[in-house]
Amino acid sequence: MSLERELQKRSGNRCELSGDTEKLAVYIVPDAKDLALYASETCIEQMNDADKIDANHWRCLNDSMWSEHDAVKVMAWRMLHRIDADWTQDLLNMFYIEDELLEVAKASGDGEDDENKITHRDVNGVVLEHGDSVVLIKDLKVKGSSMVAKQGTAVRNIRLDHENAEYIEGKVDGQQIVIITQYVKKI
Repeated sequence: MSLERELQKRSGNRCELSGDTEKLAVYIVPDAKDLALYASETCIEQMNDADKIDANHWRCLNDSMWSEHDAVKVMAWRMLHRIDADWTQDLLNMFYIEDELLEVAKASGDGEDDENKITHRDVNGVVLEHGDSVVLIKDLKVKGSSMVAKQGTAVRNIRLDHENAEYIEGKVDGQQIVIITQYVKKI
């Protein structure tokens, strides 16, 4: 029997994490030997790209974290550590995972405190996250153009520079620019 058929049978043709029934595919768990699960396109996209994580989508982990299947447990544990929401800690406190399986779950680096992790902060020291909105606290000349980004301009849906804590990106007057964090305040 093929892996996909086996997973379809095991899951009842549903995503093993969210319970969705549309756009399903086999998902091979990264950094884990022979672990696979049947997952929706939405879940797969968010498991593969941390910038696309929608915390509300993952409330489904409240049910799926109790699965008897190792692949589902591993990905539920990993996603609970990736999601930045107040409700995830409650679920992690209840989560049961065997020690051997916990080591597999930790293989991706999720759940570890990284002292080299880059944290973006605004002028007041408030932590900035991907997708936040900020306001400019002074006029900024944009290098390479004649444009001046005016004080008080709101920049919505910012993106973080993953290599430098001093830089964020956002659109001002329809132009994507890099902004230094010491000149912005979170809205």
